[in-house]
Amino acid sequence: EYEFTLVGDANEVVGKISTGEIDVAAVPTNLAATLYGKTEGGVQLAALNTLGVLYLLSSGDDINTVEDLRGKTIYATGQGSVPEYALNYILSSNGLEPGKDVTVEYKTEHSELATLAISGEAPLCMLPEPFVTQVTAKNPDLHVVLDLTEEWDRVVDGKSVLTMGGLIVRKEFAENNKEAFDKFLEEYEDSVAYTNTQLEDAAELSEKFDIMPADVAQKAIPNCNIVFLSGDEMKAKVGDFFDVLFQANPKSVGGEIPGDDFYYQK
Repeated sequence: EYEFTLVGDANEVVGKISTGEIDVAAVPTNLAATLYGKTEGGVQLAALNTLGVLYLLSSGDDINTVEDLRGKTIYATGQGSVPEYALNYILSSNGLEPGKDVTVEYKTEHSELATLAISGEAPLCMLPEPFVTQVTAKNPDLHVVLDLTEEWDRVVDGKSVLTMGGLIVRKEFAENNKEAFDKFLEEYEDSVAYTNTQLEDAAELSEKFDIMPADVAQKAIPNCNIVFLSGDEMKAKVGDFFDVLFQANPKSVGGEIPGDDFYYQK
């Protein structure tokens, strides 16, 4: 039996996992690396669950390339997390200095920015799925102008994959409950497969648990890049991603790239 809690801000997880109030959490991948450093290796990455899901939405038709963002103001979420570092890297790699050539105004939660976008108060914004589908359904003036996963792939030239989120576990908990945690990972992997293949049923669960309406979820899930990657495949993908982030801004991964003991192995 599992007890789940949903939070609006990933930073709420930091204190709770550090104190042992929670044992497992789904967080941005760079937060996983930061927590590994803060807890002196007390947190491990058990699986990747989300790849690139960031999109730039606009109500205009004047943005076709990253260069077209020069002089613009982007509303976004995820400050201090993967979205901010990915956006900054893409902008910088295209010759644009964040804060100088492009202004980025950050909001705390996706739902807050989604509300502003729907009302027309954020005419140029960066959001992840499934909020993209939710927003464009309610405000037809907004449409996707840039897929940031494609832009990331373009600037890194195959060096890494945009890995947005992962599943972390307290190392002590995993060691003391290895059989149970391995069983949890099997069930988590089954849940990912279920969500990606049983769209209608998964969408109904989304509505039941107040995540988002079933009709929106059914359209959004195929674009959410929900995955389950563990073991060596996980290590290779996120390791390359951390290398790119570290070279751009060491702070993005907590000042140093995690060691091999960061990666949980079944």
